[in-house]
Amino acid sequence: MARYRDASCRLCRRERMKLMLKGDRCVSAKCPIIKRRDVPGPVNRKMKQLSEYGVQMREKQKVKRIYGILEKQFRNYYHEAIRISGVSGENLLRLLELRLDNVVYRLGLAKSRSQARQFVYHGFISVNGKKMTIPSYCVKVGDKISITDRGNAIGQFKEIVEDLKNEYVPAWLNLDLSSKTGEIVTLPIREHIEYPINEQLIIEYYSK
Repeated sequence: MARYRDASCRLCRRERMKLMLKGDRCVSAKCPIIKRRDVPGPVNRKMKQLSEYGVQMREKQKVKRIYGILEKQFRNYYHEAIRISGVSGENLLRLLELRLDNVVYRLGLAKSRSQARQFVYHGFISVNGKKMTIPSYCVKVGDKISITDRGNAIGQFKEIVEDLKNEYVPAWLNLDLSSKTGEIVTLPIREHIEYPINEQLIIEYYSK
C-alpha cells in the first residue's frame, strides 16, 4: 500500500498547524513548527492569496494528513459520507474517527496515528478479542479494543501503558485502565473532534 514517507514535520509546516504526527515530539520544544513558521520551499518566496478552490483543497489536504490517508481512500470516504443520511461533512469526519488506527490513538494506546497504524499492522491490537490487522477497519458501538498478548510483550507498550492515566479520552470512548481495554460507547459527534476543521469546504471541493 502506498504511504507518505517524507519528513512528517514538513506537513505540519505546510498546513501551519500541529497535526500531531510525531507523538511526544509534537508537544516538545523540538517541534519544528515552533522553530520555523515558514512553509517548506524556497526562502523568501511570496505566498499568493488562495482562490476559493485553493482554500477548499488546502482544507482537504489538512484532513488527509491528520488521519494519514491518501487521495483514493479519502475520496471513497467522501462518497460513503454523502450516501449516508445526515450532514455529509459530519458523516465524513465520523467515518474517519471510527477507523481502528484512529481509535487506538484516541484511547492513548499509541503516541501518534502512524504508530497506531503500525501496531495494528503487526497484530498488536484486537477487536472483541480477535486480532485485527486492518488499520482502516471501521469499529462499531460496543466494540472493545485491547492489546494482544504479543503486543503486551513489546517494550513500547509498557511505556505507553504507564502514561495512560494522563491521557485524555474523548467522551465517545471509554478506557478501562486496569485491563487496558477501550470501548466504543457511542458514535462520535462533531463536538468530539477538536481539530480546527471546516468539513463543508471538503464537501464543496469534491462536489464540483
